[in-house]
Amino acid sequence: MASRRTFLTRLTTLFATAGLGILPQSSTAARWIEPPPVAHPNGPVRYFQPSTPLRIQRLESTDLNLTIQRYLMQLRQAGRLAANESTAWLVHDFTSRRFLVTINAATPYQSASMIKPFIALAFFHKVQEGKLSYTPFHRQRMEAMIQHSDNRATNYFIELLSRTSHRSGPAEAELTLKQRYPGVFRQTRIVERIPGDGRSYRNRASALDYHRFLQALWYDQLPYSGELRRLMYLPNRDRIYTDAVGVARQTQVLDKTGTTARLCGDMGILVARGRDGRSYPYTFIGIIEKAQPAQNYPAWQQARGDVIREISGMVYEQLQHTYPLV
Repeated sequence: MASRRTFLTRLTTLFATAGLGILPQSSTAARWIEPPPVAHPNGPVRYFQPSTPLRIQRLESTDLNLTIQRYLMQLRQAGRLAANESTAWLVHDFTSRRFLVTINAATPYQSASMIKPFIALAFFHKVQEGKLSYTPFHRQRMEAMIQHSDNRATNYFIELLSRTSHRSGPAEAELTLKQRYPGVFRQTRIVERIPGDGRSYRNRASALDYHRFLQALWYDQLPYSGELRRLMYLPNRDRIYTDAVGVARQTQVLDKTGTTARLCGDMGILVARGRDGRSYPYTFIGIIEKAQPAQNYPAWQQARGDVIREISGMVYEQLQHTYPLV
């Protein structure tokens, strides 16, 4: 756990970068007040910082993109992906500022629990506006929502959002995000609370939306971004690092998974460690959606989670050919 403690310290010292094109000119980012960081004995570790302002890059086709497309075809031929299953994939390298993989990236898919960081962001906007407070109790519920994917905690925050306007909680969450970041949440739809059985199929977002959110989060372009990063770094069983063969154990991960009987996904940032002492962060989003609910839900989600892990490993191994990764 020492590496996680070190990384949490690093998360509180991230810089703000201009040029993302999502903050209004009247932004009060400099006045955002975040919860005090937990004190740790480890000193801060250097982050990679781009030498030029961050800019949205156009989608590009790369060898890795083609390699993964071929691998997906092999999975279908082997029966590991069914005919009624569609997928989306996105990998963006922060170091080169290039998209390495974009497969169905602009198509909206079911969000399941991957919508929960979006709910958290909408809540933090209300805190910034003075309409809600972020108390120790709220922090505990926020950890339950993000780290443990607690649906009741999620609905608690959705209900809080509904108290700030005449709209329903889901509608208020979507409107808040789209008013503040129209260039980020382009295919996002938040239309329902999380049902009691957890089978939420109507909330949707695209891989590009997840990437744009993660990019803004990484570069400190969101209110309470340090707290959001901390929450998404809390230990959990993910699908882009845990048991992903080929991904070095020194890699650090901020992520949120999503799972229903029709959706298996993960979206996050992996921070690869280089032998040169630098960090090489990149976003990875993998989504597998089934047209009909899986008959054997536990077996299906495990098998499709393994597909995401395999492709995550392929991406890391490809990056090892580009950077001096451990």
